[in-house]
Amino acid sequence: MPYSIAFQDHFSNPRNVGELDDATHTAEETNPVCGDRLRLSLRLADNRIVAARFLAYGCPPTLACGSVLTEMIEGKTVEEAFLITRNDIINAIGKLPSRKSHAAALAFEALRAALQAK
Repeated sequence: MPYSIAFQDHFSNPRNVGELDDATHTAEETNPVCGDRLRLSLRLADNRIVAARFLAYGCPPTLACGSVLTEMIEGKTVEEAFLITRNDIINAIGKLPSRKSHAAALAFEALRAALQAK
């Protein structure tokens, strides 16, 4: 399965990469099987995600999923962000080969963990 144009764009030109110095919520998740890691930093204000940044270590799909996730969640309320599913991330990236769906799961888990962080 060839990667989609959306995937190629997010991989070649990732959005929101880096640390968020004034983050209010941060989480890092690791896939124990392949070793991929995704760190997600959020700044929340008035129950809304006003900024999101990520750092990814691993395969190209992990980088692309981190990028698309940050675009999906900026501006959303915490409640809206909790409604995002792994399949939403996969659909936003334009599908992934099944053997690479772990990248969307990693992004999803990082989002959940960050939203629950204090």
